[in-house]
This record gives sequence, structure tokens and C-alpha cells, in this order.
Amino acid sequence: MFNLENLVRPNIKSLVPYSTARDEFKGSARIFMDANENALGSPSTQWYNRYPDPHHTRIKQKISAIKNVPASNIFIGNGSDEVIDLLYRVFCEPGKDEVVIFPPTYGMYEVSARVNDVHVIKVPLMADFQLDLRRLEQAITRITKMMWICSPNNPTGNTIDRVDIEMLLNNFDGIVVMDEAYINFSRQRSFLSELSEYPNLVIMQTLSKAWGLAGIRLGMAFASQPIIEYLNKTKPPYNISQPVQDIALKALEEVGQVNEMIVELVKYRMELEQSLLALSCVEHVYPSDANFLLVKCRQAHQLYVHLVDNGIVVRDRSKVILCNDCLRITVGTQNENQALISAMNTFQSQ
Repeated sequence: MFNLENLVRPNIKSLVPYSTARDEFKGSARIFMDANENALGSPSTQWYNRYPDPHHTRIKQKISAIKNVPASNIFIGNGSDEVIDLLYRVFCEPGKDEVVIFPPTYGMYEVSARVNDVHVIKVPLMADFQLDLRRLEQAITRITKMMWICSPNNPTGNTIDRVDIEMLLNNFDGIVVMDEAYINFSRQRSFLSELSEYPNLVIMQTLSKAWGLAGIRLGMAFASQPIIEYLNKTKPPYNISQPVQDIALKALEEVGQVNEMIVELVKYRMELEQSLLALSCVEHVYPSDANFLLVKCRQAHQLYVHLVDNGIVVRDRSKVILCNDCLRITVGTQNENQALISAMNTFQSQ
């Protein structure tokens, strides 16, 4: 049976979080003389001499309205990578606990595990890029604390079967992390609507993909209030800078424009897929619910080098498990997609 308190590291339970100057008063204020800031401003602008809101209150309110999730169930991180690292810090004892990943998948799950000295159990996806539940059942041990599921998956682009994920949520007594970085491009619905049903579920999303804000590094986690409280307890006090909060707040007003961009990018993805399939150097284009395509190519590495020589950078995934001879190609603008196809045409004519 799932019991959150049995999963949290003892030192995190007893941790007294850092108290910022802004945590120590309630209400509004006109003059701030509590945080040793420079009262005269800064050389660039007077607006950034003050520390940012450590609780990201306005951002959470905006996201709450958009996602239909209470603000108390939202955590804001310095990119999803901070969320990943904090989940390890909260739940996994270094040198003792272990987690499950399903390769091929996002590489930071394993990198962050290594940084935190957490053992990684790898249960490769099946040939159709779905979970191998039989193999997973044999791999789990009594010290398995978390599972990391990326859906739509990176680098394969497919959505993981919903029934399989629900089976894990109902039967695994640890934390199940759903990384939905690409969910806005998918025809499948987010697991956010099931958040209240599963106390062991953590959902990660981001402003980097559909919202087009990769440069500001802002990630989100959605979970039960107790899990969110542990993440808030463990994070650095001012993890999201004021410029990032300002940009995010402005962008979160533009839901309509974001939806239009999603529709446009999905259209470009479909057009790019058809153009790629017409090339003799392309053997297969895997179905995608993301803003990229996994493409099996003849002489994939040589093609990658050829594209770089033509000023076009894609991702060579040919050495990743189940991705032999594959390039991962992000959907670009129409002009960028046309330039890619033209460069690939010159490769196959050589």
C-alpha cells in the first residue's frame, strides 16, 4: 500500500527549510528593509534589485486557471531538470535506493540519479516503444522508490499506453513520475485530470516546448499537496528569477496564441513526415505525438555529418537502444523544414 511518509528520506522529513526575509511577514508592504538588497537599484534597471517572489504565487495562480489544478498542487522549478533533481533528493537515499527508467528515454533521469548516487534499473521499452510490464514486474525490488515515464516519449515520439500507466499507478507503492513535456502536441489527454485519484503520481510539464520558452528554463510539477510541500521545503529559496517570472506571467496571458502555434506545428510535422518518406535515404518515420520525428535512415551518422556540414543540426540517436540508424528531427519552420529536405536530397544523390 502506498504510504508517502515511508518513501520520504528521514533527513528531508526533519529538514527545517530556509526562511527568506519575505516569509517572515504577512500582508502588503510599501518599504522593504529586510533582505539586504540594494535600495538604489541596479545599473541596468531599477526593477531587479529586489529578490523575486520565492513562492511564485502569481505564476501558480495563472497556471492553476489554465490547467484546472489547485495552486497548492503546483510546484515551479528552474526547468524540469530541477524538479527531477529535487525528487531524487526528497525520496531516494544515496547509495541505497533505486529507480526504474524505460530506455530509450530522456537522459536526465539517469544523469540525475548518478549525481545523487541512486541505482538505476533499466527496463527497455518493447519494439513498439511501449512498456514491458512483465519484465518490469521482475525488475522491481523492495528498495525501488520511483519510476520515470516520459509520454509522449523522447526520443521515440509516441504516447505510452494509458492502461499500462494506470496499472502501475494502482499497483506500485512508490512514486510514478509522468513527464508530459510534449503533451500539448499529442492527441492523448494529460494525466492531470487523474491527479486527485493517485497520491503517488507526479506530473511534470514545461514552458519550453509548446509555449516556446526554452530559454527561460521554467518547469512545472503537479502532485498531491504533501509532495508539493516537500518539494517546496527542499528547493533553493529564490529558484526562479524575477525576469523569468515576468516573462512567464506575460506569456501565460497568451493561451490562444499558444494553441494556434500548436496547431501550426502539428501541421508542419505531418508535412515534414510526408516529405521525409519520399526520400530514398529514409527507411521509416515513426509515428509522433510530439514536436519531433524519429527517422530511421540509411547511413544515419554519415547523413548527420552531411547535415552539419550544411549548417543543419539534428540529433543523432543511432547508438541509443532501439534507435539504430535513427535521427531525431525537431519540426522547424516551413523554411527550415524545406532546407532540411533539400540537404537530405543532396546526400542521397551523392
